[in-house]
Amino acid sequence: MMDLSDKLRNAGVYEYGIVDSRDVEYRTDVRAMCEEDKCHRYAKSWACPPAIGTVDECRDRAWSYDKMLVFSRKFDLEDSYDFEGIREAMKGFKGLAEKLDEELRSVFKEYLILSNEGCGKCESCTYPDAPCRFPDKVHGSIEGYGILVSDLAKLAGVKYYNGKDTVTFFGAVLFSEN
Repeated sequence: MMDLSDKLRNAGVYEYGIVDSRDVEYRTDVRAMCEEDKCHRYAKSWACPPAIGTVDECRDRAWSYDKMLVFSRKFDLEDSYDFEGIREAMKGFKGLAEKLDEELRSVFKEYLILSNEGCGKCESCTYPDAPCRFPDKVHGSIEGYGILVSDLAKLAGVKYYNGKDTVTFFGAVLFSEN
């Protein structure tokens, strides 16, 4: 069996670090950005607020695991105005989270993946009219949990900024060591 770092590399992870889940700050002001609907996913996805619960409920869910593995992937862009490249990078990161989910099934008995901005698995989410089509594969929004990614990256020792003409996306895997 491959070890964890091999599985992360195989999934396409650029950098990662592991922190205690209770060292992560869960902030209502970060959640407030979701409520302002800046990414156009608020109340439209099972992976986003309000479907994922309050910040306190998200924190308590996260704290039911001992550790948080913070992971990133850096994408190169043509320039800082390459919005198509950013959109493609976002899709690429969601693909990485899905691949990582598959890779980790043989490593952890139980875990929870958080990803960037909603889910994206379905063309049209069933929220709030019907149950999620893939409840065992949905990855909650890291920001929706109230986590400021720049602070989380610093805590985990993962670079938040990777240079001019790049974009870096972040996710997390909550797990327990036993």
